[in-house]
Amino acid sequence: MKVGIIRFPGSNCDRDVFHALELAGAEPEYIWWSKRDLSDFEAIVIPGGFSYGDYLRAGAIAAITPVINGIKDCVKEGKPVLGICNGAQILAEVGLVPGVFTENQNAKFICEWTELKVETSRTPFTAMYKKNEIIKMPIAHAEGRYFTEDLKKLQDNDQIVLSFESENPNGSMQSITGVCDEEGLVCAVMPHPERASETILGSDDGLKFFKGIVKY
Repeated sequence: MKVGIIRFPGSNCDRDVFHALELAGAEPEYIWWSKRDLSDFEAIVIPGGFSYGDYLRAGAIAAITPVINGIKDCVKEGKPVLGICNGAQILAEVGLVPGVFTENQNAKFICEWTELKVETSRTPFTAMYKKNEIIKMPIAHAEGRYFTEDLKKLQDNDQIVLSFESENPNGSMQSITGVCDEEGLVCAVMPHPERASETILGSDDGLKFFKGIVKY
């Protein structure tokens, strides 16, 4: 499977995602922010980092680049799209997933390992996990506190993907740290599965996120 990895000025987890996708058996390829036609790709990953230095707010400038129109076309065609950390912020900014990821409750950058609960297995990225499975992945963000004005709709539509299990480090509503669109094909998560793709890193729990893309 040919999977595109979007690169913005300030992206810094693109190589990690590339490696994780290779481990999962995918054929990753970098895509620059100025590319509009993504028809050659079967899935898209927007990696973490600080696109455009997070000026204005995280994801705001990336949201108006040409590649976003290409990503929206991929969504219309039913192709899986995963946004990780800054990628999650971008997907929320352009309205491809509900809600927003805003400044952490303590107004500080948080970088630590977390325990997470898999709230749904209906997305391609979580299909290889069991519902309510507890997994371990790190977070690294200053604007990861999730908020939505329509929590009930999110719950009714099974759009909550991940939640913090033992502790809520950033003050997210209902400890939510990953959501998807109604179809389950666009997924935005604040934790970094690519940083938990090999046991030598401390956990390989995140590798299934990428294996799920290939299996889909």
